[in-house]
This record gives sequence, structure tokens and C-alpha cells, in this order.
Amino acid sequence: MMRLAKRMLLMLCLAACLVLTGCHGAQETSAFEIPEAFDTSRQYEITFWAKNDTNITQADLYRKAIEDFQAIYPNITVNLRLYTDYGRIYNDVITNIATGTTPNVCITYPDHIATYLTGDNCVVPLDELFTHEKYGLGGSEVLFDAPTQAEIVPQFLSECAFGGHYYAVPYMRSTEACYVNKTYVEKLGFTLPEKLTWDFVWEVADAAAQQDEEGTYLVNGQKVMIPFLYKSTDNMMIQMLRQKGAGYSTDAGEILIFNDTTRELLSTVAEHVKKGAFSTFKISSYPANFLNAGQCIFAIDSTAGATWMGSDAPLIDIAEDKLVQFETAVMTIPQFDPEHPQMISQGPSMCVFNKDDPQEVLASWLFTQYMLTNDVQIAYASTEGYVPVTTKAQQSDNYQDYLARAGEDNEHHYIVKMQATQLLLDNVGNTFVTPVFNGSASLRDAAGQMIEEVTKGIRRKKTVDDAFITELYSKMNSLYRLDQDKGGTASGKKDLGPLPVTARLLIAALVFTWAMILLYMARDGIKKRKLLKNKQ
Repeated sequence: MMRLAKRMLLMLCLAACLVLTGCHGAQETSAFEIPEAFDTSRQYEITFWAKNDTNITQADLYRKAIEDFQAIYPNITVNLRLYTDYGRIYNDVITNIATGTTPNVCITYPDHIATYLTGDNCVVPLDELFTHEKYGLGGSEVLFDAPTQAEIVPQFLSECAFGGHYYAVPYMRSTEACYVNKTYVEKLGFTLPEKLTWDFVWEVADAAAQQDEEGTYLVNGQKVMIPFLYKSTDNMMIQMLRQKGAGYSTDAGEILIFNDTTRELLSTVAEHVKKGAFSTFKISSYPANFLNAGQCIFAIDSTAGATWMGSDAPLIDIAEDKLVQFETAVMTIPQFDPEHPQMISQGPSMCVFNKDDPQEVLASWLFTQYMLTNDVQIAYASTEGYVPVTTKAQQSDNYQDYLARAGEDNEHHYIVKMQATQLLLDNVGNTFVTPVFNGSASLRDAAGQMIEEVTKGIRRKKTVDDAFITELYSKMNSLYRLDQDKGGTASGKKDLGPLPVTARLLIAALVFTWAMILLYMARDGIKKRKLLKNKQ
């Protein structure tokens, strides 16, 4: 029996090793070396994963860019796969790293790329490609008018550098804006300052939460009012900490967020939630929907979301009979020190994944460069409140003409969208980015989740005090593994993503086999003892 058990275990272990090696060893590709020349006699097929946020115009622009690129390089076929959520792209990339089936080019975020880098030679460092004489940015053999490295906005390009290399190029950039129902602010007896402060926003929000005896809000005459609604609570916490000069993290991945300033900020949020003045997107839904229905006064969302904001927004997502007319003001997010504003820089970047064929990688890089050309940058930026990432596009006659026509119509030149765009252009020097390391995406999630938990806690009639926040710190540490070393992952080892299904099935089979062996051995032992007893 023991021989049989050992043989079964050995066979299963060997099979498991083969599967695990095949699945998790697939990403071990040789480091990319730039070919001497791009072989145009060959046919290439590359995949491009992108997000379009259900905006049909953006999807059409991706397709148009691909069509135009393929006209220049007819030997390169680009297959587009669209997602509606960056998180889904991230999860799929992680899964495909394990199976060696990553896309060629992917729109993503630096925090996510830091995790992709746990796969050996998985993401191509772009430093040498940037400066390559023939195929670098604006290189001599590039068959279209690509920008040079110097023509990419330095602040935007710096977001793509971490771990000593550039691992991405910026694609579009945005920041956050506060979309204000100015009509209701003035109805409440307040005057909008030139720059918003947190004290002003909280004061007005508290006043807007006042109801009559029947539960009707005084400011709008409705049964619903969320005076202050924030789309991205991770950005909210990160920016408040930055404005306060408080710790968040270091470039090396040291976690600093669990400090007294964070505790103070969470207590302030709890205080105003208790007054009915504040909620979040995850709890209540899109800020634009409440703003446009006259049920919100301060709606903070990306500048890229400007086409949804305001009474005349081209992408209004509520019934016409729910729409309320009001004057919309587009302002920078609230500040603790309005003379030294701090706001986050955000927006998608593009990375190139390594493959066994350097020519295929070079084809992918050429397509990535094409997405930085003026035609693509200006067309995409004009769909929402994004700005082009190159000075070449920003300073072009076409883009300057676009800006000059602000308010000309409620579609392409919708005034709120144009004001949101100008807000970022005027504040590029006031933007910042957070440190990028493997685990920074988890830290970002934890930052927002703390505000969500405090908000939910108050709404559920819980006592949010020091003990609550101390317990919350512990919960976030455990949930996001923030209290462990960051030498690659939280455990200090490379995280190759979730095991493939086949590997998980084999592990389950090992566990089942061991259980059956032990059960068989137990039954065999019982039989032997019975036989021995009978003989006696």
C-alpha cells in the first residue's frame, strides 16, 4: 500500500511541476534587443487592449487610428480589444502573464505596470527605443510624423519612469475638477471664491443638507440631496494628504498612510457624513447624475468626465424630466492652502509587452508611437476633458483653434468640457503623481477604501471614533497586505498573478489524492487490527 501511495504522489507531483513550469514559466522571455532594421517583408499581427468608457466616439477614434496606421504599415495588422474598466484590463493582463499570452500594446496605469514587471522581461523598457536613431521617437525610419522625446510634456513623461527605466509613454492626461452648482451656492447665501477651500466646501455642504419637517431639502425642494459627492475617494485621500504635507508612501514602497493626519481627515469626513453633507460614487452613484438633477452642489470627478456635467451636457445620463437648469462652475478641487494648489495628475499610459520575436515588438512600438501623433492626440482629447500629452499637439494650429472655439456649441466645444481642459492646461505645474512600486495599486485602493468604510459606518449608525479608525487601519493592512515587505510583492517574492485553472485543478487533485490515501491507509489499518484480534 505504501509503495502505491508513494508512486501516486510522485506522479502527481511531477505532473504539477510540469504544469506550473509551463504556465508560470511562460513569461520568462529574453530581454528585448532592438533589431538593426524593421523587416517590412514580413506580416505581423499585434493586439491592442484599450479602454473607451462606453464612449462610442472614442471607440471609433481607436479604429480610425488603427486604419490610418495600417495604411502606412500594411504589413502590420492591429487587433483592437475594448474594455470599459481599467481594472478588467489589469486583471486580464495579470492572468495572461501567467500563460504567456499578454497583448502587444496595452493602455494602462503605471501602478499596474509595476505589478506587470514581476514577470521576467515581461514589459519592454523603452529608454533605448526613445532615443534610437532609426526607430526611436521621431526616428529617421519612422514613416509618420511622430513627436520627439523633447516634445512630450516632461511632467507627463516622468509619470512613466520608475525602477530606473521608462516603461510606458503617456497617452492622455487629466486631473480632477470640482463641478459646482453655482446657482444653489448663491441661493444658500454664499459667494464662490476664486479658489475652493475644504472649509468653504464643507460649510456650504452642511448648509445644503438642511431639511424641513417633512424631509424636503430647503435648497432644491426635493427629497434627495447629496451636497458633496466624490467620484474617486482614493484620489480624495491622496490629494488631501499631499496638500497637508502628510505621509502617503515613499518611492521605495514604504507605507506611510496610517498616520495622525489620515486619522484627522477621516474624522472630518465622518463628521460631515453624519450631517448628510457627503457621499461617494461607490455608495450613491455617478456625481454627474445627481448634479444634473439638482441633487448635488459639489461634484468632483475627472476633467475627462466633463461631457457628463451640467444642464446642457452632451452625454446627460438621466431622464429629461429630471433635469434641472443651473449655472455650472468648473473649479480646481478644494485646497487647504489655495495659494499653493496641489492636484493629482492622472490618465492612461501605454506599455509594450515583450515577445520572443523582436520584430513583432518593434512593430508594436511603431504603433505605440503612432498613438502620439497630432491627429490621434487632438482627436481623442477633444472627445472629453483630456489634454494631449505632447507639446507638439498642444501648440499645433488645429488644437489652438479647438480651444479658441470654447462654447461655440454644446457638442464638440461644450463649454464645461473646454473649461475643464483649460483648467488642466493652466495647472500642469501644480500636478503631482504618487510613487510607483509593486503594491502601489493596493495602497491606492486602501486609501479610498478608508473613506468608503467611514462613510458607510456613519450611515449604518456606527460610532466612528479613534477605536474605529485604529481597527480600520488594521483591517486595511491585512486586506491589502500593506504591512508586509515590498521586495516585489507584499511577501517579498515575485507575484506572477493567479494560478491558471489547470494548475489549481492539479493542486486540488493532490489534496484529494492525499486524503484518499490517508483514508485508505486508515481503513487498511483497521482491517489489519481486526484480523489480528480474530487470530488472537
